[in-house]
Amino acid sequence: MWRKSSYSGEGDGTNCVEMATTPTHTAVRDSKAPARATLTFPTTAFAPFLGALKGPERR
Repeated sequence: MWRKSSYSGEGDGTNCVEMATTPTHTAVRDSKAPARATLTFPTTAFAPFLGALKGPERR
């Protein structure tokens, strides 16, 4: 089941991503284009991916 990020932005909340999780994987997609491709990560790789996006100054 897809859920929107709690950081959806102002207004109608369309500037965000959606996530779906299972015990083994996490999938991410653009909420403005849900029919397009998704990024799917093994569960153990998702936290390091987020850390890399934040960069060393925001970890």
